[in-house]
Amino acid sequence: MEAPHSPAADAAPARLPDRPAVRLTVETPERMRELGRGLAALLRPGDLVMLTGELGAGKTTLTRGLGEGLGVRGAVTSPTFVIARVHPSLVGGPALVHVDAYRLGGGLGEMEDLDLDVSLPDSVVVVEWGDGKVEELSDDRLHVVIHRTVGADTNADTEADPGTDGAGGADERRTVTLTGFGSRWSDADLAALAGQAH
Repeated sequence: MEAPHSPAADAAPARLPDRPAVRLTVETPERMRELGRGLAALLRPGDLVMLTGELGAGKTTLTRGLGEGLGVRGAVTSPTFVIARVHPSLVGGPALVHVDAYRLGGGLGEMEDLDLDVSLPDSVVVVEWGDGKVEELSDDRLHVVIHRTVGADTNADTEADPGTDGAGGADERRTVTLTGFGSRWSDADLAALAGQAH
């Protein structure tokens, strides 16, 4: 007996678009939030954003800016102890689903318990520490990698005064690399975000 044919089996694997990744230098935590606000303008329901970076790199700070740009309800804080938080839109746009996969094991199994595949079509889903755990949710995803300058502090995710630019020293400087996977990101103008980074 022949196995049933699945159209998904014919689909080509997700690949990087022809245009290269975009690399930005972000000088301060406030600039990281501005980058998030600018990125929010490019996002739409169904988008999956994966954030990678060591502790204190600025993942939650970037997500705060995303939340501000999307006009969602509630303060965006690290969801480490609750795994996921949903921030409904206050302006008729998509909700922000903010996930911290740090404490989850590998693979999509544990992630399925969060029903992210149900949330994804109507929301913007942002997953911190999602490498190797959420790629199967969508062939189209934006991967954001944040690198802290060597010797930098670890306070970017817990800035004391979000309205202050800070001194802009090397301890606050981050390199942010944005890479789009799949056709959704093949024509997105990620390079336009450079204005929010400086």
